[in-house]
Amino acid sequence: MKYIIIGGVAGGASLATRLRRLDEYCDITIYEKSHFVSYANCGLPYYIGNVIKEESSLTLQSPRSLKNRFNIDVYISHEVIKINKEDHTVLVKNLLTNEQFLDTYDKLIIATGAEAIKIKETSKRIFELKNVEDTIRLKESIDKLNVKEVIVIGGGFIGLEILENLVDLGIKVTLIEGSNHILPNLDKELARVIEKELINKGIDLVLNTFTTDIIEEDDRVTIKTNKDISFNSDLVIEALGVKPSNNLAINTLVLGIKGAIKTNNNFLTSDKDIYAIGDVTSLVSLIDNKETYIPLAGLANKEGRELANHLVNNIDIDIKPIGTSILKLFKSHIATTGLNEETLKKKNIPYQKIYLTPTDHASYYPNPKTLLIKVMFDPINYYILGAEIIGESGVDKRIDLLSFAIKFKIKGYELKNLELSYAPPFSSAKDPINMIGYMIENIKDNLISQFYSEDIEYIKKDPNILLLDVRTKEEYDYGHIEESINIPVDEIRKNLADLPLNKEIYLICQSAIRSYIASRILTQHGYKCKHLAGGYRVYSLYNEEAKIAKFI
Repeated sequence: MKYIIIGGVAGGASLATRLRRLDEYCDITIYEKSHFVSYANCGLPYYIGNVIKEESSLTLQSPRSLKNRFNIDVYISHEVIKINKEDHTVLVKNLLTNEQFLDTYDKLIIATGAEAIKIKETSKRIFELKNVEDTIRLKESIDKLNVKEVIVIGGGFIGLEILENLVDLGIKVTLIEGSNHILPNLDKELARVIEKELINKGIDLVLNTFTTDIIEEDDRVTIKTNKDISFNSDLVIEALGVKPSNNLAINTLVLGIKGAIKTNNNFLTSDKDIYAIGDVTSLVSLIDNKETYIPLAGLANKEGRELANHLVNNIDIDIKPIGTSILKLFKSHIATTGLNEETLKKKNIPYQKIYLTPTDHASYYPNPKTLLIKVMFDPINYYILGAEIIGESGVDKRIDLLSFAIKFKIKGYELKNLELSYAPPFSSAKDPINMIGYMIENIKDNLISQFYSEDIEYIKKDPNILLLDVRTKEEYDYGHIEESINIPVDEIRKNLADLPLNKEIYLICQSAIRSYIASRILTQHGYKCKHLAGGYRVYSLYNEEAKIAKFI
């Protein structure tokens, strides 16, 4: 069997090496148009910031190592420019000599990945960060051009990772984002936490603003926007996201969402001898069984391995993505899994949500760090639909547990009894994951009812609702929701006579713990109560837009 693999970074290299481990006698050829094969593209921003110091550290394999160990023929700087399905041939161009030649295949695998979405093509002062060549060129230009100011267009993961490393080099950064918040995986109120951190780092943050043109001059670059305001810098980095690198598939194969190559569960395309894996393909989401596009290196690697199992041993593949990711940005770790609230609304998927702000380990042990956690769950069967976590420590293991819960359909309230490792430096006796289970169980058992920060303006106008803040007087005086009155939770019982039984009482505290306790007290005394999900802390995030960024 002769396999040709187009693309050798994540999925392609994983597929090729697994194929060889399963079949010593097949013929495997990789064509990779860049000058590097099997490189760590997720590590590229950290080479810019000198966190990864050696260029060689980015390269996981070379053509020679793949040939010597796995007997795989790898041709770098070779681009497949045409597929002939009928003849089972590909037309290959040597990018160094411009020579073209045909090669034949029994099975063809397209693993061309994704390409950067660009406003302008790369040039002396305009960059993207898609491969090792981009990274080397950018690093050399920063030094050669004595760069002091950079504009980053796009506030997604890549844009923020580049931004962090530029700031660590002492470069002044402006971030321009077209949406009303950075990080599309996060919901707006959690994104505010990260935006404030950017502002505190001296970054000029520009939201709700689209770049319409990039004009390069001899020593400067000018950014034109849809708001008739321009920005200038030494360099521009385009980090607007990615799209499937589908040029070979257009007019050849059936495409799906966002132009990704459409495949069946076993990554077979519309042609019986052509497969596609990685960022060039769409997948079916585990959560709603709808086609989705999730370009992640971890997924691509898994797909390569599983496709090899299928090709050699005819094992059916069961990869349905959840979309789990994590980002380090200065002190913050930002992680998401599943669908965020904004996406759930767009898809008309019913949900409820909770917020909690526990510490990453026992609060009495030195240096505890607060975690801000948001979880969305199905209101009928209580399956987890999505989660978002921000913190300085312990974020990764909690998001991974929630991803596991989504994958294996653990009901939200069942998290309460997960037996998790505990010692004061690592967690609390009731881990934040257990706390999520307790909170969802309380909602399921009607021990608590919630209202949300986005509803408060309507609630304040309802004469049948009393807003009651149960924090201390000092906390209340420092900042509170207008129209609310203040009775600290420890004084609730002795003030029952002052509370009207003919009104529903909506309770507020800082993080929704004291308001929950107050609700349990009042409910058992005959009052109808709800408490503010996430407390005043989350409410404050909903109302900080104008304070943190340049909303032009």
